[in-house]
Amino acid sequence: MRKSKLHEMSFTFAVNGVEAAKKLIEKKEFVLSKQFLRSCTSVGANIRESRNAQSKKDFIHKLSISLKECDESIYWLDLMLETNYINQEEYSSLFNDANQLQKMLSSSIITLKKNMN
Repeated sequence: MRKSKLHEMSFTFAVNGVEAAKKLIEKKEFVLSKQFLRSCTSVGANIRESRNAQSKKDFIHKLSISLKECDESIYWLDLMLETNYINQEEYSSLFNDANQLQKMLSSSIITLKKNMN
């Protein structure tokens, strides 16, 4: 099965998130690293799970969970930047990916909801 741009971007975001979490763990920061790791990997996991949705409503629900997890990832990124666990360059790269994913997910959800009516 050919992967969509959304699938590819969310997987790349998860890989980059894992790498960032590893660096946090090296700095002995376990709470933020774990929270960020959970949210950033959940984005792609829920997008992947949406492929097996039982209905259009279930599909939208899975994408909505991805959107929430993406927003949570940005929260953790903001916190890590403010507390100097990551630098501006690391933040910008991850933030830009998350922000782009958020826009794509929001747009997809809005379009799917319109098409349901």
